[in-house]
Amino acid sequence: MKLSEKYKNKKILLASKSPRRQELLKGLDINFEIAEIIDINEDFPTNINAEEIAAYLSELKAQTYIKNIKENEILITADTIVWHNDIVLNKPKDREEAYKMISALSGDKHMVFTGVTISSSLKQKTFVSATKVFFKQLTDDEIYYYIDTYKPFDKAGAYGIQEWIGYIGIERIEGSYFNVMGLPVQKLYDELLIF
Repeated sequence: MKLSEKYKNKKILLASKSPRRQELLKGLDINFEIAEIIDINEDFPTNINAEEIAAYLSELKAQTYIKNIKENEILITADTIVWHNDIVLNKPKDREEAYKMISALSGDKHMVFTGVTISSSLKQKTFVSATKVFFKQLTDDEIYYYIDTYKPFDKAGAYGIQEWIGYIGIERIEGSYFNVMGLPVQKLYDELLIF
């Protein structure tokens, strides 16, 4: 069964202002609408780590909408984190923080975790997708060129795999490429089929 058939009498809502997530969900050939964006405090408990953080934040986003979900609606929320040396690299505040983050990732490997929560008025399912990313050693010139040209201040870990830095800097990945972009669409497709 195709997703479009399974959900023909449902309204799928994506609660994300990320243009990358919107573009990726479009690629599944299903109709969806963008839910009204509600900003939340993305703090998380200090006793959780790695994939638990991505799942927690995805579920936290879902909780802000859950009381308003109608019977015929399916809500998708997601959160992507970059995990390096046992810490989360969030969105950088400025040029120097972006430089510090990319410098830390340079010549090393890190993990990208995306938590996705699918919610209806009756049930909820959360899953996490993990991808290991390997960066080559980057020069300061390359890092500053990327930051100044692409301004990655809305991106976890200060980079977008689909941008110039991904083309020239990422040697290989283990796992889903689309997960690093912000939405593991292959896994989401499978989960929606059985939801």
